[in-house]
Amino acid sequence: MPVPARRLPSWVWVTGLTVGAVVAVSVLAVEADKGPHPTATAARPTASAGVQPTPTKSAAPAAVPDGSGTGRRIVYSLGQKRVWLVDASDASRRTFAVWPGTVDPGPGTYTVGTRTDATTGSDGVQIEHIVYFATASGVNIAFSSAVDGSSPPPPAAGVQTGGIRMKTADGDALWTFGETGTTVVVVS
Repeated sequence: MPVPARRLPSWVWVTGLTVGAVVAVSVLAVEADKGPHPTATAARPTASAGVQPTPTKSAAPAAVPDGSGTGRRIVYSLGQKRVWLVDASDASRRTFAVWPGTVDPGPGTYTVGTRTDATTGSDGVQIEHIVYFATASGVNIAFSSAVDGSSPPPPAAGVQTGGIRMKTADGDALWTFGETGTTVVVVS
């Protein structure tokens, strides 16, 4: 006499399939982590299209500009398009190139006033670590970085922008260093 086949309850099947899927995904994740890690690069328009150049790193760090004061401060050079984070002993802790907006603050000494964690820039790009320190021609001047790490697009003709953009890591460093009340010295 034949013996009838015994059926497994559906919860056993579901549990088995779920465990199998979790194991398979875990194995694939471990293998993927061992492989190369590609980096995305966006196609950039040519210089003739009016795109601002990418800040470049020099072999030797640029010296803090003469006449930029003393003590703990942020130094911004209009001519060099560069920022220095200077500690209380007048040593540069970090320096990096920036993309200035269309409105520059005048040379002088300012103080970090307002800080905003994140917002949308006047160019429509999500920005973070906004450190405001001046106003010029009715435009607020602030350091910031794009959340996606991109450089700012060229502004539309006649648009006034006061954002001084930097790479994300530099923006993180300036945000940590540039607390409310920090001195900002702008030099030519």
